[in-house]
Amino acid sequence: MTRKNERIVSPEFSSLSASIVTTLKDQILHWQYPPEHRLTEAELCKQFNVSRSPVREALRILATDGFVQRMPNRSYRVKQHNLQEIEELYDVRLALELFVVERLATRNEAIQSDIAALKRTWTGLLNGSPRKDEELARLDTQFHETLAHASGNKSLLRQLRAINERLMLFRIIDFAKTHRAASTCRQHLDILKYILAKNVAGARKAMQKNIEEGRNNVHSAIKDALARSYSM
Repeated sequence: MTRKNERIVSPEFSSLSASIVTTLKDQILHWQYPPEHRLTEAELCKQFNVSRSPVREALRILATDGFVQRMPNRSYRVKQHNLQEIEELYDVRLALELFVVERLATRNEAIQSDIAALKRTWTGLLNGSPRKDEELARLDTQFHETLAHASGNKSLLRQLRAINERLMLFRIIDFAKTHRAASTCRQHLDILKYILAKNVAGARKAMQKNIEEGRNNVHSAIKDALARSYSM
C-alpha cells in the first residue's frame, strides 16, 4: 500500500532522471563547466527536451552526491574546488595517512584479517578485468579508510572520511589517467607488504608515493580542464 504523502515514481521518470544524472556528472567530471557555473531547470529542460520533474530529481541527486550545490533562488551551481583548496586537502590527507601506516606497521598483529582481505581485493583488481573510474575511486577510498579504521583512532577516521568526501570527484579524475588503476593496485599491495613486514619507513614511503601520484595526476588534469572550460 502506498503511503498518503509518498510520491510514486514511474519507471520512465526514473530512467529520464538517471540519464540526465549520468550526462551531467560526466560533463562536470570532465570540467566542461567552469567553476560556479549556474544550472537552471529551464536550461536543462531545453537541453534534454524533458519536463521539469526529471530535471528536478536529477539535480537533487547530483546535489546529494556533491556535484552541484543548491542556491537560494532554486537554481544550482557546479560545485568545483580551486587548486589551492585541493592542494590543502591532499596535504592534510597525506599527514593523516602517514600516521596511519606508521601506527599499523608497529602493531600489525591485530589487523592481519583486514590486511589479508585488502590484499585479496587489490590482487584481484590487478589481475582482473578493467573497472569504471568511479568504481575504482570508491574502492580506493575504501582501502584507505579501512587502514584508518584499523589504526583505532576514531577522530582520525572521521577527519579522513570528511576529506575523502570532498576529494571523491578528484579521485575519479585520477583514475581516468592511463595505467593509474594498475599503478594503484601495485602501490596498495606495497603498502600492505611493508605494514606486514613492520617496515615503518617502507610503509610511509609507499603511502606517500601513492598519494602524491594521485595529487599530481589531478593537478595536471584540472589545469588542462580549466583551460578548456574557460575557452568554450
